[in-house]
Amino acid sequence: MAGTASANTDSELGDLPEWDLRDLYPAPDSPELQGDLERARQQARQLRQDYEGRIAELHGDSLAVAVERYEAIEEMLGRLMSYAQLTYSGDMTDPETGRFFQSMQEEATTISSDLIFFTLEINALSDEALNARVAESSRLAHYWPWLRDVRAMRPYQLSDELERFINDKQVTGRGAWTRLFDETMASLRFPLDGEQLTSSEILNKLSSPSEETRRKAGKTFGEKLGEHVPTFAHIHNTLIKDKAIEDQWRGFERPVSSRNLANHVEDEVVDALVSAVRESYPRLSHRYYRLKAKWLGKDTLAYWDRNAPLPEDDDRTVPWGEARSTVLNAYAAFSPRMAEIGQHFFDKSWIDAPTRAGKAPGAFSHPTVPSAHPYVLLNYQGRTRDVMTLAHELGHGVHQYLAGQHQGALMADTPLTLAETASVFGEMLTFQRMLANERDPGRRKVMLAGKVEDMINTVVRQIAFHTFEARLHEERKHGEILASRIGEIWLETQREALGEVFSFDEEYQNFWAYIPHFIHVPFYVYAYAFGDCLVNSLYAVYEQAESGFAEQYLEMLAAGGTKRHRELLAPFGLDAADPGFWYKGLGLIERFIDELEQYD
Repeated sequence: MAGTASANTDSELGDLPEWDLRDLYPAPDSPELQGDLERARQQARQLRQDYEGRIAELHGDSLAVAVERYEAIEEMLGRLMSYAQLTYSGDMTDPETGRFFQSMQEEATTISSDLIFFTLEINALSDEALNARVAESSRLAHYWPWLRDVRAMRPYQLSDELERFINDKQVTGRGAWTRLFDETMASLRFPLDGEQLTSSEILNKLSSPSEETRRKAGKTFGEKLGEHVPTFAHIHNTLIKDKAIEDQWRGFERPVSSRNLANHVEDEVVDALVSAVRESYPRLSHRYYRLKAKWLGKDTLAYWDRNAPLPEDDDRTVPWGEARSTVLNAYAAFSPRMAEIGQHFFDKSWIDAPTRAGKAPGAFSHPTVPSAHPYVLLNYQGRTRDVMTLAHELGHGVHQYLAGQHQGALMADTPLTLAETASVFGEMLTFQRMLANERDPGRRKVMLAGKVEDMINTVVRQIAFHTFEARLHEERKHGEILASRIGEIWLETQREALGEVFSFDEEYQNFWAYIPHFIHVPFYVYAYAFGDCLVNSLYAVYEQAESGFAEQYLEMLAAGGTKRHRELLAPFGLDAADPGFWYKGLGLIERFIDELEQYD
């Protein structure tokens, strides 16, 4: 259950924790939740009544008071919607849970409608007027990073009426289509050897040591997705068009530009990342998978062999207790403070680990709000990759915890490009510690290969996703895209990324349909590659640092959304705007592949 703490016991995995959401609210129908909902409603109305049309009249501390009141309402709304989202993620197929989530979205949308004026009127101030107010009030100066980021949207801001209309329509527009996607995916069952598996469980079978199991898993996954491809294609076409309409009204020239603006990163920086990775495909994924084909005794790899374990891999199940100690020990070796924060997630029921029917697939860390703490969702099945996923999501959790403790509701959120830094760094710490402790050459080869595959998945695969997504948005400008054409674009971008060593059966053209990022957050995916390359460069600095790196690193995490990427990376001598920056990060993957070639 999402609202209580309990243990899910598996004979091999051990006791898998379930999260306890009572730190947010006791229950969906609790007086505490209803009380916060009413307070948010009343305070939003009062804020609008007190300040609408008057922001330009406020000076210094008076404007600071208004921002503080606005932040308090945002904190309440964040707590309410975090609870609703996490409850829904625990079981997306339960009608009552879905009804609760939808009703909370509608309530939050209505309340937010009373708040829209606030940022619009702040943006109506001239730079000179706002700077003068910040200069005369230390309370307002505290919020300068938030004011700076709000005002980044000024060139693309619409009229008050249109902004309110867009907000109000979200619940029956993008929000409704996103919910349809989530509930459709959560309800799908994939038949395999007499069982009906969830998407998380069937995808796990693609890492089976049995080639026949992988083949059947790939076939049944692709074929079942194919049965629903018309629905998924309609959802994608609708949401891409919806985004294009809003982008046109706002004046964004490229589909990716609004995401880049939200990530506080320049179009040119993202373009450089994408170009560097695509140019490196032959030296990274193509080269590695040719090696893997040899190791598996094949001339070509079927798509279901992409995540196949190597012949030397003993496929040992990693119990939950071992996974926990592995990650926390790696964190502690880097920074005791980092491990101390990570320990809270295990001790205080902040993690939901077991697979369940209806549970959201994949993994995430939800920051909730600064007055509470993050929660981590996993679908833990005992593979080494699941240990890396735990390290990844716990890295997010530590980052979110520190930012929330130091920055407050308006400035804790980190741009997606930097949000992946702590997660990928946590993975790297865990991997490097495991590798350093391994003396058996065969096991080292397996570990290195696993890490290279993870990095290829994070960098190459995500940039391939980005290229696929960019092409869809471009083709949608000329009319609705047929499901068959979406499949063609998918295969083209996958072949480019993975190389000629792979063969793809017909059902693989449907695999695009399960990826939630295209639906939830358009153009999210490049942030993974951004974060991985950034961390590779950052880790190289750490290896050369004499002392003080861990303290600087935690300070960077605690900054939350208050600093842009150049400010955050400057203390480490790194600059993502440098054209050579990305090749430095990609170089680490190449070096790992160089080492693996010695085993050939």
